[in-house]
Amino acid sequence: MITIVDYKAGNLTSVELAFASLGIKTFITDKPADVLKSEKIVFPGVGAAGAAMDNLRRLGLDEPIKKMVAEGVPFFGICIGMQVLFDFSEEDGGTKCLGLLKGSVKKFKPKDPMCKIPQMGWNTVVQKCRHPVFNGVKDKSEFYFVHSYYPSPADENLIIGTTDYADVVFASAAGKSNIIAVQFHPERSGRIGLKLLENFAVWNGVC
Repeated sequence: MITIVDYKAGNLTSVELAFASLGIKTFITDKPADVLKSEKIVFPGVGAAGAAMDNLRRLGLDEPIKKMVAEGVPFFGICIGMQVLFDFSEEDGGTKCLGLLKGSVKKFKPKDPMCKIPQMGWNTVVQKCRHPVFNGVKDKSEFYFVHSYYPSPADENLIIGTTDYADVVFASAAGKSNIIAVQFHPERSGRIGLKLLENFAVWNGVC
């Protein structure tokens, strides 16, 4: 079964319902012991990096997540669930994150005052490499985004997909080994987003 991490923020129900529409069972939990028994883990995202990390540490979920990732359990980070995988975020005055992917998370600073921050709406993801979670998903497909900060991996080999917004071509999908993470919301991206969730459900964590 897929474990959905409850860090007391985020769109847990919409992710659960998206999987349910595919006939895939999930389990929402804020208990470290449950995370340590996970077959697969999803960290869904809405919210800010500082609050997310504070809640993860308060609930004792940060170390179990790190342990399960180290043991090869497939992990899917969505939006803030992608951002907290990196070393550091500029959000909330600077936030130390999980450090499972090398790099940082930066704030959009567009030159054009008409460029709206946060980015809210549909945008294109250019696939930089093939990944099992993107099987059956056409290159340059559009997904739904809501965010003011963007991931900046330290190693280009971590980048799976990119998106252009606010004068930046940023990593909208990244990962390594058994980690896959996306800045957009697959659960809000219609049929194409559901395809990603379906692919994750059968992915063995090898790529």
